[in-house]
Amino acid sequence: MNRPFNILFLCTGNSARSILGEALMNQMAEGRVRAYSAGSQPKGEVHPMALDVLSSFRFATNGLYSKNWSEFAKPGAPEIDFIFTVCDNAAGEACPVWPGKPITAHWGVEDPALVEGEGQRQAFVDTLRYLHRRIELFLMLPHDSIDEMAMRGKLAAIGREEGASAKAKEAE
Repeated sequence: MNRPFNILFLCTGNSARSILGEALMNQMAEGRVRAYSAGSQPKGEVHPMALDVLSSFRFATNGLYSKNWSEFAKPGAPEIDFIFTVCDNAAGEACPVWPGKPITAHWGVEDPALVEGEGQRQAFVDTLRYLHRRIELFLMLPHDSIDEMAMRGKLAAIGREEGASAKAKEAE
């Protein structure tokens, strides 16, 4: 492939976990990957704590916004190579037909936005850490020399890393 991989992080609301995934992947991949995020029922705004936590760890937040996944199924949209669902709801929803037949995996983590009060910031930090580890493992894979079936297995195993949601753990 003579272009960076395009990766789409999906979640229902596209306000927290998928946004964190997009920002992390874009910075960690250093141009080898172009990451996007979207939701089936986007909230229309990024959760303020997601932006605060990303900024506090020096991850870029410019250009992050909550959007519908239909943007990536339209003609002229970037051809997506990998789709990672990061919430259990999105993993079970009927997705649009994606051009190019991307490889999909469920990397579910619990929603930090559901935590209220003092513990919310720590929940976002934990989610950032869990996604950071998954992305780190993804970036270490030998993308040029691994077949699709082996890749699917590796991505599923990455989704069961520490912090996996109940549905992601069930996939074992």
